[in-house]
Amino acid sequence: MDPATLAGLILLLGILVGIVFSLPIAIVIGAASFVAAIPLLGLEQAVLVTAQRMFTGINSFPLLAIPLFVLAGVIMNNGGIAARLVDAAKVATGRMPASLAQTNIVANAMFGAVSGAAVAAAAAVGNVMHGRMVKEGYDRRFAAAVNVASAPSGMLIPPSNTFIVYSLVSSTSIAALFMAGLFPGLLWAFACMVVTYLYARKQPGKLRSAERIGFVDGLKVIGRAVPSLLMIIIVVGGILTGYFTATESAAIAVVYCLVLSAVYRSIKASELPGILLDAGRTTAIVMLLVAVSTALSFVMSFARIPDIISDAVLGFTDSSVVILIIMMVVLLVVGTFMDPTPAILIFVPIFLPIVTEFGIDPVHFGAMVVMNLSVGVITPPVGNVLFVGARLARLRIEPVIAKLWPFLVAIILTLFLVVFVPQISTWLPTVMGLM
Repeated sequence: MDPATLAGLILLLGILVGIVFSLPIAIVIGAASFVAAIPLLGLEQAVLVTAQRMFTGINSFPLLAIPLFVLAGVIMNNGGIAARLVDAAKVATGRMPASLAQTNIVANAMFGAVSGAAVAAAAAVGNVMHGRMVKEGYDRRFAAAVNVASAPSGMLIPPSNTFIVYSLVSSTSIAALFMAGLFPGLLWAFACMVVTYLYARKQPGKLRSAERIGFVDGLKVIGRAVPSLLMIIIVVGGILTGYFTATESAAIAVVYCLVLSAVYRSIKASELPGILLDAGRTTAIVMLLVAVSTALSFVMSFARIPDIISDAVLGFTDSSVVILIIMMVVLLVVGTFMDPTPAILIFVPIFLPIVTEFGIDPVHFGAMVVMNLSVGVITPPVGNVLFVGARLARLRIEPVIAKLWPFLVAIILTLFLVVFVPQISTWLPTVMGLM
């Protein structure tokens, strides 16, 4: 057996064994990459090259945006921002059927966009909304499912850490990717709102609308939330106009969140070390994943695995529709047991040359990849948003999944729309001159 084939088998078996035994994915990827490099390079060179590639993978100035955006999200999560966004969302949805559930969806989209993290959105908004919804007569399982299903919409609405990772792998404009994610993210939230509306129609009179807010009071409530929402405009607007890079915008976001928290008096100075520690833990996990995934990408390239897969796929079909469906299925399956960051770092280098061969724009493909993998954060066995939402509701995941599946159907239908109507993701970047 030649060294390249042996390395490929070691990679595949190592990752499968790690997943079966529920080992930490970063350890699995790192160990499999190192062992697979031995038949290619020898033991001594495998040690040196693996370490070097891991360091090179995280020694990137644009990657600094990720820990800074993580820190900004943690500050907002601890700074009472969620309650203000929930109140603003309630103004917009107060007259809808099942208005509290609709409020949860809109608030998740807003908070997810501001914080850039689906887990943070599910935790912060869920803490505010779940008790209110149960008190108003909502089924606890449905209340949890609404929160879980809508939280990932913020992973698509800019700014988004996931798009930053894709940009680094694909050498695609961050500004174009941010704008490409806006409409898919809004469609995700809209799909959840449609399911909620149909749920309310089946229970007439049971789910009361939230207390309606008068026009003047509504303006006051929205005014309280505007400073929080301005962060999106400042960050994304600065990138689009070229005033600062994504990394600089992340630093500005941190300063803005600190100033806002000081104005709101929602965070004490004594709480800052804990906030920094929380952000540091999250950053360490993300950076370790980036490092080991970089080593994995090197080993796969050295063993010509992407070329082998590309030749096999292109030999199987010459239809771009079939190719996209195959990739959708693969990414949906991968997303159920792997976080978006390592999945992007592993599979984008394999899939991107194939889609560009068919003339598919990398920006459109980026929106498709991120939306596919966002579905995975709300599905078992590794759906961290699902586990957070169920824990907040004090439920096991099984009863939550029973109420979650209509949302999943609607979201996947929306995903098909985004995949096969590229203008949804490419129109805005094109109009703005980013493509």
